[in-house]
Amino acid sequence: MISDADREELERLRAENEALKKTTAAKTALSLKVSEKGAVSVYGLGRFPVTLYREQWMRLLEYGPSIHAFIQENEDKLKKRE
Repeated sequence: MISDADREELERLRAENEALKKTTAAKTALSLKVSEKGAVSVYGLGRFPVTLYREQWMRLLEYGPSIHAFIQENEDKLKKRE
């Protein structure tokens, strides 16, 4: 049998674990907003948002396959952020 103190500790740890899971999920999620100047801001990649105007985003997205290929070709030179 499990004592009341152990049961309370288990419930506390479960609640703490759930809170940590939610915090981690929130940190990994990306979000989009329209900036005050009418640009598109992507939040969740780093400390500050990545903000570009619509035309810049469209140009960058069209260039996506080239960026992906470049990253694969230079995998050994690139650092991973943890």
